Amino acid sequence: MNEDTHNECDFGRSQIATTRREFLARTGAGFGMLGLAGMLQSNAQAASPFTVRNAQFAPKAKSVIFLFMYGGPSGFDLFDYKPDLDKFDGRKLDWKGELKPFSPNPGPLMKSPYAFKQYGQSGAWVSDKYPAVARCVDDIAFIKSCYAGSNNHAPALFQMNTGYIRVGYPSIGSWLTYGLGTENQNLPGYVVMYDPRGGPIGGPQNWGSGFLPSSYQATPLRSNGTPIINLERQRGLNDEQQRAQLDLLAQLNQAHFEQHPGEADLSARIESFELAYRMQMAAPEAVEIAKENDETKQLYGLDQEKTKYFGSQLLIARRLVERGVRFVQVYSGGGHQQDSWDAHNGLIENHDMHCAETDVPMAGLLTDLKRRGLLDSTLVIWGGEFGRLPVSQNGIGRDHNPDGFLMWMAGGGIKGGTSFGETDEVGYKAAVDPVSVNDLHATVLALSGIDHEKLTYTHNGRNFRLTDVAGNVLHKIIA
Repeated sequence: MNEDTHNECDFGRSQIATTRREFLARTGAGFGMLGLAGMLQSNAQAASPFTVRNAQFAPKAKSVIFLFMYGGPSGFDLFDYKPDLDKFDGRKLDWKGELKPFSPNPGPLMKSPYAFKQYGQSGAWVSDKYPAVARCVDDIAFIKSCYAGSNNHAPALFQMNTGYIRVGYPSIGSWLTYGLGTENQNLPGYVVMYDPRGGPIGGPQNWGSGFLPSSYQATPLRSNGTPIINLERQRGLNDEQQRAQLDLLAQLNQAHFEQHPGEADLSARIESFELAYRMQMAAPEAVEIAKENDETKQLYGLDQEKTKYFGSQLLIARRLVERGVRFVQVYSGGGHQQDSWDAHNGLIENHDMHCAETDVPMAGLLTDLKRRGLLDSTLVIWGGEFGRLPVSQNGIGRDHNPDGFLMWMAGGGIKGGTSFGETDEVGYKAAVDPVSVNDLHATVLALSGIDHEKLTYTHNGRNFRLTDVAGNVLHKIIA
């Protein structure tokens, strides 16, 4: 009796579908699988990021380097001179409930501790904290009226990276590699490098692929040691043996894929094994900055301890776009508070440190790209998840401000020496030509040859896009 019962249970268990797809395949003579397979197959057709796809119209930028100042830099302390802050320094204003500080008890208006001068033919104002970048202003378009949807780091980071303040959406680099592929078949299309003090709040969610196939997520890259973790071949395994292992894995995975058509993640996994194999040779060469001449190393600040790490990352970024990588994101600032650009506990201490780390490397990047003929095809973006309030916090710091902040772009079809939009007299709120995060993203896609309204992906029965249902291209800053 026990044996018969045991056999019956085994037989019953063998008929139970172990996955939702198998359940649909076995239900209704398989008709339940037809619709699902069709939907998945349509999405799986673009699963490989390694094939170059034509832009929708002539692109101005082939690659993007996003210099992300994590924590929220203060635009009017760096690039947006506000004389009224000097004039009304120390005045306690009645904001009539309008001010939305992240921390309680905001103080009075606080003038910038930095001196400003005008530079270049454009006469752009730059503070004395960025003397090297100041020499590049005629290649830069300053966007001075940005606004975002949250005064909290995590959702603001998600929005700046993915267009949404919630998790689970593809990042801008994922959208670009999904839409355009990548020109180098031996390197990732999308690379991220973060600060040695730690990554930003939310970590990989900021450079993930969301509901796009996982191939489109960023590959973290280190500027010291092995560039990509677990990339090196296993000790004792030669190339011929590894190739044999990969060929066997490919056969097994392909057989499984044929039994489960339309599984985009499986297709992406097969591709990832092959890419990792090719990267074992290509990635170390791409980050081998020791071969650069001394003049180039000094240009990026590699001869100075305070600029060496960030400078190394930006030199690697140049080498990556030079080799056809589509999107590179480099974070300045990591961890929390003063380790990032989050100047609650002292604006001078905070911005002095981070400006000193980034000024020479960023100017070096712009100069190096320009002299190599790469700036015209490389879009460089600078900014954080939001800005800072014009009032003081505890007399020495500045709080978060998503209602009015500054970003800038250079190269890649940008009209240099220009300024777009304005905040009010004290830098609190976007007042002239407000620019949303959707507008910024739409502009980046347009410079890359993509209509932001036409780059879509079907998920849960809806066509999603980076800019959701909004976004206007900033045509006035495009050359």
